[in-house]
Amino acid sequence: MVEMDTSHRLKLINRSILFIFIVFFLFSFNVSFATSNNNNNNNPFSPTSSLIRYWNKHISNELPKPTFLLSKASPLSAVDAAFYARLAAGKALADHLSSFCSAANLFCGFDLSEEIDKRAHSDADFSSYTNKGFANYGSGRLGGADVFKGYSDGINFASGAFVRYSRSSTGHREDFANYSPDANVAAGNFTSYAAGATGGAGDFKTYMPRVNVPDLRFSSYDSSGNNHKLTFKSYVDDTNSGNQAFVSYAKNGNGVPADFNSYGDTSNVIGSAFTGYGELGNAANDSFTAYSSNANNPTNNFKNYGNGGNSGVHSFESYRDTANAGRDTFQSYDRDSNTGKTSFLNYGKSFNEGLDTFKEYAKGGRNPNVGFKVYGFNNSFKEYAQKGITFAGYTKKTSKIVSGKISEPKFFRENMLKEGSTMKMPDIKDKMPARSFLPRPISSKLPFSSKEMSELKRVFHARDNSTMERVIINALGECERVPSRGETKRCVGSVEDMIDFAAATLGRDITVRTTENRAGSRREVVIGKVNGVNGGRVTKSVSCHQSLYPYLLYYCHSVPKVRVYEADILDVETKTKINRGVAICHLDTSAWSPGHLAFVTLGYGPGQIEVCHWIFENDMTWTTADR
Repeated sequence: MVEMDTSHRLKLINRSILFIFIVFFLFSFNVSFATSNNNNNNNPFSPTSSLIRYWNKHISNELPKPTFLLSKASPLSAVDAAFYARLAAGKALADHLSSFCSAANLFCGFDLSEEIDKRAHSDADFSSYTNKGFANYGSGRLGGADVFKGYSDGINFASGAFVRYSRSSTGHREDFANYSPDANVAAGNFTSYAAGATGGAGDFKTYMPRVNVPDLRFSSYDSSGNNHKLTFKSYVDDTNSGNQAFVSYAKNGNGVPADFNSYGDTSNVIGSAFTGYGELGNAANDSFTAYSSNANNPTNNFKNYGNGGNSGVHSFESYRDTANAGRDTFQSYDRDSNTGKTSFLNYGKSFNEGLDTFKEYAKGGRNPNVGFKVYGFNNSFKEYAQKGITFAGYTKKTSKIVSGKISEPKFFRENMLKEGSTMKMPDIKDKMPARSFLPRPISSKLPFSSKEMSELKRVFHARDNSTMERVIINALGECERVPSRGETKRCVGSVEDMIDFAAATLGRDITVRTTENRAGSRREVVIGKVNGVNGGRVTKSVSCHQSLYPYLLYYCHSVPKVRVYEADILDVETKTKINRGVAICHLDTSAWSPGHLAFVTLGYGPGQIEVCHWIFENDMTWTTADR
């Protein structure tokens, strides 16, 4: 009996101790949770706390954690992350895309529906407008003018839809001046624009300059029009990786003149497609002057251009002049046309080798008159008309690398990184939309390959030929590119993946750096104190650059044989510090393409010089830690 009482008392004591422990634990947890409302980092379940634990486990030093990287962590709570991970695993995320994009801080609005403006019968001055849709705007107008000036200025995603704009109008003028400048992604849809219009004019001047990814579509633009003149001047200049599609442009038109002047100047990897342009037109008059000049690897495709036309006149002057490489395809150009006249003057004089293909050019035409005068090398002419074609001043191939005209050089030599030196900083501003990484349990369950394109389009609601589809295709193309010699690369959609790649490449004793801010961008600066990372010795790094994608995606690659520097950036006038920049110098450029923009800028070839550049805002580079 005594033994039973003793045993009973021990059980009661143990239960009491357990109860006190539970109460204490819950109290401590509540205090911690309440504190986390003021400081999220104290919450052990916050995304930042989770990343810090991952960092401590996989990186062996105790250097300060990079706040700029941790700030990109997913804002999803553990509960929300688990919920969306289950949806992704079950292929049900597409049904919750809107809430997912909002909760996870993604950018899914590449194809937002524009607000429709229905005012249609009065002159309008659209100044400082943003993302509008103009359906049937100006249809049947008699005279008058509309002006779009400063439209969608400097916003992240600029979108405008001009469907059946100015259709069947008479003497109506449209001016697009300084339209969507400095936007990140700019989409324009001109469907049946000015179809059947008589007289009047459309002027696109300084249209979408300095845009990161322009995506423009001119479908049935000016079709069946009568002498409605179009002028494209300083169109998509200084843009990066954009596309323009002109489908059935001026088809069945009568005397529709189009002037492309300084189109795509100094742009990077610009692409244009002219399909059925001027087809069956009468007395078309098109002029391409300084088209894609000074651009980097422009690609233009003219398919069925001017087919069946009557007395059309087309002029290509200083086309792709001094561009870097580039590729143009003219397929069935002016085929079966009547007395068409085309002049190629100073065509394709790119300073590094491009490629031009003319297939079935003017074939079947009656009395064609085509002249090639002072045109570039590396051209292919297949099945073209045997009469009425003249070639004069063909440029012979040369292996010389020539420096080109670059308005804002991104590359420089290592000897310029000296205290007191003056240089012009390129545009280092981050032009990507604000997004967050995904938690790895979600990103690992989402498709990410060109083989899974149909599923990717379904998940992100990407319609055929939409901006979202193009964004996905571009990102996959970059990530699936074959590595260059000595390069290791990986695209990462989570901080954990980035840490893993950097640690696997460089070891666990590593750190990461970025340029502090955008100050000094696009202007002259003075270099202040310079510090060589790892003592200025030749080292290896992992550089990570943002890619445009719905969630935060970085293209990371190992960079052997480099020197990395940190430098104070000073104001030219006051000599005060305005930024702390990170620069990387590539010492082995032997595997680089002869047409690389660095050699275009600096005037040398592969393996002949080192090449340096700044790490742009929100890009980063990993190295072994300094001791």
